[in-house]
Amino acid sequence: MPHPVPPARVPPPRRPDLPPVHGAVICVAAPCLVISPEHGQLTGRGVDGVYSSGRRLLSRCVLRVDGREPVPVQGRSLGADRAAFTSTVRTGAEAGPDPDVGVERIRHADGTERITLRSFAARPLRIPVEVSLGTDLAELADVAAGRAGPDLAAGVHAAGLRWTSGQAQAVTAAEPPPDDALASAGLLRWQLELRPGESRTIELRTTRDRGGRAPVGHVANPLADARAEGDDPRAEAWLRSSVADLRALLLRDPREPADAYAAAGVPWRLGLAPAEALWAARMALPLGTGLAGSTLRVLARTQSPGRGREAGKIPGPLRGAGPQLPPGCTGTEATLAFPTVLAESRRWGMPEEEVAQLLPAAERCLDWLRGALGEDGFLADPDPGPRRCETQAHAHRAALLGADLLDGCGRPGAEEWREWAVDLRERFEARFWVEGPDGGRPAAALHPDGRPLPRLTAAAAHLLDTGLLGGGGLAPGLLDRVRTEQLARLLGSPAMDSGWGLRSMALREPGHNPFGYRAGAVRPYESAVAAVGLSQAGFEKEATALLRGLLDAAENFRYRLPEMYAAEQRTAGSAPLPHPAACRPAAVAAASGIHALLSLAGIRPDAPAGTVALAPLAGAPLGGLRLSGLRVSGAPFAVRISRLGLGMVEEAADALQLSG
Repeated sequence: MPHPVPPARVPPPRRPDLPPVHGAVICVAAPCLVISPEHGQLTGRGVDGVYSSGRRLLSRCVLRVDGREPVPVQGRSLGADRAAFTSTVRTGAEAGPDPDVGVERIRHADGTERITLRSFAARPLRIPVEVSLGTDLAELADVAAGRAGPDLAAGVHAAGLRWTSGQAQAVTAAEPPPDDALASAGLLRWQLELRPGESRTIELRTTRDRGGRAPVGHVANPLADARAEGDDPRAEAWLRSSVADLRALLLRDPREPADAYAAAGVPWRLGLAPAEALWAARMALPLGTGLAGSTLRVLARTQSPGRGREAGKIPGPLRGAGPQLPPGCTGTEATLAFPTVLAESRRWGMPEEEVAQLLPAAERCLDWLRGALGEDGFLADPDPGPRRCETQAHAHRAALLGADLLDGCGRPGAEEWREWAVDLRERFEARFWVEGPDGGRPAAALHPDGRPLPRLTAAAAHLLDTGLLGGGGLAPGLLDRVRTEQLARLLGSPAMDSGWGLRSMALREPGHNPFGYRAGAVRPYESAVAAVGLSQAGFEKEATALLRGLLDAAENFRYRLPEMYAAEQRTAGSAPLPHPAACRPAAVAAASGIHALLSLAGIRPDAPAGTVALAPLAGAPLGGLRLSGLRVSGAPFAVRISRLGLGMVEEAADALQLSG
């Protein structure tokens, strides 16, 4: 008998690629977003368009002047929420090759666009102007997956055009009203008369309804307007852009609109990512505790109730971890970050009544941690799964800072958590350190059967981030001094430090990919964590190299660092390379600029004790620097770092004393 033929194996459907956005000019004022190509014309192709709450309100906005498209000259960001596109037109009114009309389009995230035409001609001009408009009213997820439909038929609005699909609607209104509106062609037309040197402006307003402007998600600003003035002017540009981008990503909690959090990033992740929202709020604590407080309240409302295995955990989705490990659980990371962020917020000056309100949620996070350890004494992520080195670092920090929080708030259990942390340190050093002829390294993870994964990744940087305790002191880390020194050497080596930031996985590790998320790409967040951790541990040379590399990369990206980028080893004339699908701006990348620059001053407050300590980075890597507009104990705070690396407080709350 013939052998039966096995059925042909059908490969799983290929996941659609995210469209490239690295060359896009992005404006954001959450929940509003505009994605434009560098030339400024919205052509209806790709992901370009005006979005509100994830729906594309306008996909095509093509300008023609005197029957032709203007020649693009420059597209540039003017801030987090607006961009300018400059172009020219040659009408032929003058002999020669010179343009005789300049066009500037200022586009805002709220759907407003101002088109200004200026005559350079020596005689009056009469110019026909038309704008071609269209939309599919598609959701961003469908646009990204290539599932957007065709343009919808337009209807004439009182001063523009209107599109409708089911319950969705978009309106583009013009001021001045067009001389002619052709709904069938999606055209608005004007005849403009320009005297020599004269300018005329047309304003387009795209909204979800027939009303005025699109409802931008402005929230009460929880971030202070910090300044960085000094010898290196790039510090001010980076700090200003970082703060503006983080502010532009703020979203209201729909259940409690007074509370805001930082969305993960645009265009793909304009929503809540619990761990990243907490890390961004933590890095922004020098700008006030408002964002941390509201983010903690938002996440406390999501905390799992009851008494089961998941009780006290903050839910979160899985996140890719590169080729060497399965996806990790961001809920685990957020649950461990919660008590850390609350404890440090208290040190920066969060009001005690606000701390007391959030304390029960932090205690539930610690209760979850107590019951989540495996039989080997480590925390799996997810369970059952690998024991990642950064997860143990997060757990250790949560235990120590949680103990500090319990002590400060008069709650029991602090000593138990300190003993718990000591036990974890002993187990970690015995099981996670992989000895070798070069001095050894921390394992990236332990497999469930206990085998170490001896990959060198940027996740090891979290072993240096121990957290702030009282009196300006830092919590102890998981590694002793000798192994910390070895880790500093590894992170500062060319295998990890690209010259533009820290690689997420070392060169020559199996699976290394300079564009790989957690497989070799530079992630500003981990680079900033490493730089600050190295500085706090006394490894100024390595910290300075990473910080300068990040600043140089920020300059290359016009001070808006993407969530990740590729970087071959730095050489003369080289530059970091954008990742085609990276979010930009991204919350943790924006907050990393704040974190890295503020590390130069080494501000360590203890608001409950009424003290603040300074531990500036030795050698003053950026020269003299004054940081102002900060907040400690709810009051303005300013500090100056001399060219010799000496710190001096210039402004502080009256009750705040400088400690040693």
